[in-house]
Amino acid sequence: MNTKLLLDNLRTVYDFPKPGIHFKDVTTLFKNPACIEEMAQELVRIYQDKGITKVVGIESRGFVMGAILAQKLGAGFVMARKPGKLPAETRKATYLKEYGYDTIEIHADAITADDVVLIHDDLLATGGSMQAAYDLVQAFKPKHTYINFLIELQMEGLEGRKALGKDLDITTLLTISE
Repeated sequence: MNTKLLLDNLRTVYDFPKPGIHFKDVTTLFKNPACIEEMAQELVRIYQDKGITKVVGIESRGFVMGAILAQKLGAGFVMARKPGKLPAETRKATYLKEYGYDTIEIHADAITADDVVLIHDDLLATGGSMQAAYDLVQAFKPKHTYINFLIELQMEGLEGRKALGKDLDITTLLTISE
């Protein structure tokens, strides 16, 4: 994987969404077709032989690569969205983010016990949104669940991987320490 290409195209926005946060803006990766291709190829390489039947993308940046990955793996795509955005019956979970609380929902019929699920999001910081998504997916009792992030932040106060637990199957494309 061309890590330099990805790091060179990743933007840091200081004091967003509040003072003291150094926000890693993946939209700059998504606007570069070479970065999209690089990430897609690496994700397919990692997951092509895992039997993935559903990819869950966490709102909203997790939708971009999640949908691309689902298509390339021949899997279905499931959206984990903010409340009130999905039109049918949902299951939901509330979680603490690094700067407040949030809730995500998944359609109640989105996943079955026969599925092998990959949950994808752009960034691992505190692990709150992924823990909520993981808990939601586990309520469906799928055969297996994998977790993927484009970026993992490893810095003081952000122990997302530790918060998620060491027994989970987690991969990241980039690890950033500041």
